[in-house]
Amino acid sequence: MRYPSSTPHVEVHREVNVGWITLNRPARRNALDAAMWRAIPEAVRLLTDEREVRVIALTGAGHEAFAAGADISEFAGNRDDARAAAAYEEMNLAAFRALQETPKPVVAVVRGFCIGGGLALALACDLRIAAEGSQFALPPARLGLAYPAAGIASLLSAVPAAAARDLIFTARRVDAEEALRIGLVNRVAPRESFETAAHDLLAGIAANAPLTIAAAKRTIAAIDAGLTEAARAEIEMLAAACFDSADYREGRAAFLERRAPQFRGE
Repeated sequence: MRYPSSTPHVEVHREVNVGWITLNRPARRNALDAAMWRAIPEAVRLLTDEREVRVIALTGAGHEAFAAGADISEFAGNRDDARAAAAYEEMNLAAFRALQETPKPVVAVVRGFCIGGGLALALACDLRIAAEGSQFALPPARLGLAYPAAGIASLLSAVPAAAARDLIFTARRVDAEEALRIGLVNRVAPRESFETAAHDLLAGIAANAPLTIAAAKRTIAAIDAGLTEAARAEIEMLAAACFDSADYREGRAAFLERRAPQFRGE
């Protein structure tokens, strides 16, 4: 099933229980223009509202790149000075927040170049799986840009501070194996079997209890941000909803009957 998008460079569709957002600009290595940044929050909303979607996958069209960064050709108009840069950054932040705040798990499916704004998008996802040979980098130091605090926070949620300094200070590229070693990605799969590995990961998540995953995602985010009383009350409510759910009864029954559970998210 396909969903509407405000730009042809962001495609949205569903395959069974997996919702796909595809950065579709392969001739430019899926470099992110302003229209693409603006389309991402709406794409996430559409898939969040779709009951059949259990997990959202974010990927790039073709085999060459996930996204080779923000479209630098637009910087002359969008980042001329601090005021313009702040407006552009807010557009970026809206995309990151959409991925982070949807209760559904989001997986970045990375093949090829994942650079700058592309890596920032991947870091806004909950998990990242990469094909062997993929390349990662954060090049603001080569452009004279300040890397935004929200982007650094996402980076630090994945890698140690020492690795974050290395990536930003040197602006060097790291391969998928090093990315896995430092925590930038969660899994690496051979190129020839990458699609199968990504499918298996997404299908495994989709088969699990949606309410449990939503509660865990919110709890991890709340603890990472510094647990407030309001957040504590919210996650306690989410936990209670899990225990009161039909899925919890189904999970117990399936365990006792030695069969796979059939969760419905209710």
